[in-house]
Amino acid sequence: MKKMLLRLLLGSPSIAWAQSQPGAPFSPPAFTPQVKEFIRVSAPVVALTDAKVIDGTGRPALLHQTVLLRDGRIEQVGPLKKVKVPAGAEVISCAGKTLIPGLVMLHEHLYYTMPAGGLFNIAQMPYSFPRLYLAGGATTIRTAGSIEPQTDLAIQRLIGEGKFIGPDMDVTAPYMEEPGLDIPALNTIKGPDDAAASTRFWADKGCTSFKMYMHATRADLAAVVREAHARHLKVTGHLCALTYREAAEIGIDNLEHGFMASSDFVTGKVADACDYPAARQALLRQPANSPAVMELIKFLISKKVALTSTLPVFEPYTGREVVLGGGMEALIPQLQERETKTWQASQGKDSASVALFKKEQGWEKQFFDAGGLLVAGTDPTGAGRTIAGYANRREIELLVEGGFTPVQALQICTLNGAKYLGRDREIGSIEVGKQADLVLVNGDPEQDIRQLRQMEIVFKRGIGFDSPQLFESMKGKVGLN
Repeated sequence: MKKMLLRLLLGSPSIAWAQSQPGAPFSPPAFTPQVKEFIRVSAPVVALTDAKVIDGTGRPALLHQTVLLRDGRIEQVGPLKKVKVPAGAEVISCAGKTLIPGLVMLHEHLYYTMPAGGLFNIAQMPYSFPRLYLAGGATTIRTAGSIEPQTDLAIQRLIGEGKFIGPDMDVTAPYMEEPGLDIPALNTIKGPDDAAASTRFWADKGCTSFKMYMHATRADLAAVVREAHARHLKVTGHLCALTYREAAEIGIDNLEHGFMASSDFVTGKVADACDYPAARQALLRQPANSPAVMELIKFLISKKVALTSTLPVFEPYTGREVVLGGGMEALIPQLQERETKTWQASQGKDSASVALFKKEQGWEKQFFDAGGLLVAGTDPTGAGRTIAGYANRREIELLVEGGFTPVQALQICTLNGAKYLGRDREIGSIEVGKQADLVLVNGDPEQDIRQLRQMEIVFKRGIGFDSPQLFESMKGKVGLN
């Protein structure tokens, strides 16, 4: 029970550089030498030839395609024999390789699990995590809850000025949480008036999203929704005291962690009271094809509430990787030791987690199949196995494990995220006129989804960053900064 609780805990549009309108001249920032070191492609015109293209829309993949990039945008997409490569273009042969859109991931953080004595806590990773996100193919992220919002906003600016490496960022304000958890880094509010004032303050500072947390009440949510929606900003939540149905009725836009944070099925639930063990036991009692869950799914869809899958932070231990997505070497030695010991001690002892995890995968598929907007993220917190970049690719693998096709899983992690952010005319798919955010994969993830781990180049607005080099540069850094 304690381990599952740790997994649940903490778990204007981005200007990562000045956004250009379709057809407008593209002006990338003056990258510093420290950033240029990781840029592999910077030509104004780039032809990616003979690629397999999974475009993010959910349509079937296309073979032997050429994708032409010009001034940070996608100019042409078409068969190899029909797209004429302009003179002077940088040509990159993609034979045997796959192009996917840059990932749009909506439950990310710039912090990592770092206990404070015997208390659960988190610490900011302002340098390593932005790099790792981009290395792992995430060209746009939403930070779904901040502990240092001023740092997150500064990183957003530094990336935009070409001084830092990282994705475009939509920054979420500090958590909207009533007192109830002994987490030193966690922001708390005192009632709906304080919640409203906090919403106004951080909206004025540049935050574009707001996150309700486990002990927030119905009145707190109503206050935040009122202030955020007046500014055309969105509200999400990792709930407990509030049920999903209550939150949807009040007007929440998004719910985090799939159904794992739902307290809707607790018998005799007390309003505005969080009883996490009871909520989890109630979920465990629900069958995989629960009529009650399906009824809730239909209600959420009727209210146009999006659902964020964060499967990595809940992945069971038994028979699985110590650090998800192969990121063990990213940790400092002390953390490698910590994670290894926890993994070893947990083998064969997480049968309840395994059962609930499988149900969660199925419920997410039911939500998607019913027409719900399923988006995705990683939540790099919990017990410490979930690391930026590595976990983003693992999320896609786990969606496929849960029954989605690779094409569907990529759609969830690209265009669906863009739709939620209201930026699907600009990002999220490989289509003419859109921002040139793409990832070149050395292999075919449709045949083997784990080949996503073979990312070569991550294009952000047409600038190609070297994925393996970025991962290499951050080995042994997570836990330091």
